[in-house]
Amino acid sequence: MSSNIEQIKKPIEDELHKFELLFRKSMKTTVPLLDTIMTYIVKRKGKQIRPIFVLYSASMFGEINDRTFRGASLVELLHTATLVHDDVVDESYKRRGFFSINALWKNKIAVLVGDFLLSKGLLLSVENKDFDLLEILSVAVRDMSEGELLQLERARFMNATEEIYFEIIRKKTASLIAACCQIGAASTSKDQDTINKMRLFGELIGLAFQIRDDLFDFGENKSGKPAGLDIKEKKLTLPIIYAMSIAPKVETSEIRKIIKGRLPDGKKMDLVINFIRKYDGIKYATDKMNEFKQQAFNILDSLESETIAKKQLYHLVNFVIDRNV
Repeated sequence: MSSNIEQIKKPIEDELHKFELLFRKSMKTTVPLLDTIMTYIVKRKGKQIRPIFVLYSASMFGEINDRTFRGASLVELLHTATLVHDDVVDESYKRRGFFSINALWKNKIAVLVGDFLLSKGLLLSVENKDFDLLEILSVAVRDMSEGELLQLERARFMNATEEIYFEIIRKKTASLIAACCQIGAASTSKDQDTINKMRLFGELIGLAFQIRDDLFDFGENKSGKPAGLDIKEKKLTLPIIYAMSIAPKVETSEIRKIIKGRLPDGKKMDLVINFIRKYDGIKYATDKMNEFKQQAFNILDSLESETIAKKQLYHLVNFVIDRNV
């Protein structure tokens, strides 16, 4: 059973408020158009899952401090920049029910806004000499770009294996949550082994999170992600990859043609879902997701920290992975 996000935030309400103030301050600019866009971005903030991961990962090993807040702001600035750029790449005009930046101000401005947010994140770290935190996040941004490009390449050739799929999602999705947990721990602990464990914890959560997102494509959910979107975009996700790996070649070849073909979306969706259910693709993906979640919990169990933060991280993981929102 997933926890309520408001209950999860409760112990760090003051810290989240302080983070928000710093985040807004770090987005300030003297250019009126940019300032208008920054205000628009701040107003449509999401659930703040990533800053919460940073704050609780820090709180497990010491007092949340200025470095923690800067780390959380760095994550959020660079994450927001990647979302703005993603919407341009995907030609997407809505995000979380709101118009995207490129929908309101066109692509050229959206790209420049993403660049501005990136530069703000870099400057926040460099000016405060948080070079270790900047390095952690720079690695994540590099991995995210590589993961996206790898996915685009593989979708084109429709030849993703399970191994390639995991490489894609480890880079594309898991790397950022791994960076959040690593940055949080690095802001309050000097123990490299602990920091590395928190990075791996975050990576496992990211892998489970992405599989959950894949599963949303094949059933009813309230996540806001339309069912069948991955199939429409020819993204090969774990349930399909597994089903294709055990189905007879004739059926696999047929389903590839269906995914690539021009059938109406509803009809295509039914055929693909029937194929996946026939070969237990959904069950296999769900088992894998739960396996990663358990591995993440095993890492938390192994860490000597009896804090509220540790307890709340268990709830946060359950919320992120069991979510239907």
